Amino acid sequence: MPLNMSLRMKSMLLTVVFSIVLLGLWELVVQPPESTEPLSEYEMLLGASDQEARVPPPSKVITLAFKELSDPFYDAGPNDKGIGIQLGYSLYRVLTGFFMAFLIAIPAGFLIGMSPLMYQTLNPFIQLLRPISPLAWMPLALFVIRDSEASAIFVIFICSIWPMLVNTAFGVAGVREDWLKVASTHELSHLRTAFTVILPAAAPTILTGMRISIGIAWLVIVAAEMLVGGTGIGYYVWNEWNNLDLTAVIFSILMIGLVGMILDLLLSSALKFVEYKE
Repeated sequence: MPLNMSLRMKSMLLTVVFSIVLLGLWELVVQPPESTEPLSEYEMLLGASDQEARVPPPSKVITLAFKELSDPFYDAGPNDKGIGIQLGYSLYRVLTGFFMAFLIAIPAGFLIGMSPLMYQTLNPFIQLLRPISPLAWMPLALFVIRDSEASAIFVIFICSIWPMLVNTAFGVAGVREDWLKVASTHELSHLRTAFTVILPAAAPTILTGMRISIGIAWLVIVAAEMLVGGTGIGYYVWNEWNNLDLTAVIFSILMIGLVGMILDLLLSSALKFVEYKE
């Protein structure tokens, strides 16, 4: 235990050091060059001192972060909402599409994993549809559903279902044969066998599929919201880009990464509770 704690402390210390070094280099690299010739009053009025667009330094991003996070849920109109509201819209769409996919992928994965016949029947459809980019479904969804909110949720559903379905089927099919024989010896029904034997054994693989799905869903929602607009963190990024506010764009990118990391940590923490050792 002390060795593990020591390793953890060392890794945290190195992370802090690397972060400080990277932020320092970023701050130095993006500083504008000093002008050797003084500008005339006319040139200064025309803004000649800042004609070249530059990546903002981390000091500006941190300042904006404090400002935005101090009041993340303000609502000043359609194009001026706090970062908390924008992230809330995106999380709602992601979680709605993700749980819709969960309700279909897990039972279907069990069916495919437990039945070689269903595997051979459905596998061609899975292999055909799985490689299609989720965003390729967006025009069709907008045409059929005629609602941008529902279309974004549908795209999340499409991108979330395949990793969960494939991993569930793989985990169910990989349950040890002797465990199933024990269940058969005790004359357990198919339903009870699925819940008491197969589900606990396949749970780590199923949760791995869910972890992959939530990561892909969070990636896709940003691009989807750039297309449909209105609300969400993807729209926030695109709107700030149109306003030429690179500081806000970088801040939103960091928030996307932070939320994605939290979603992944939640599922990876759940994974620890279902892992088993023989």
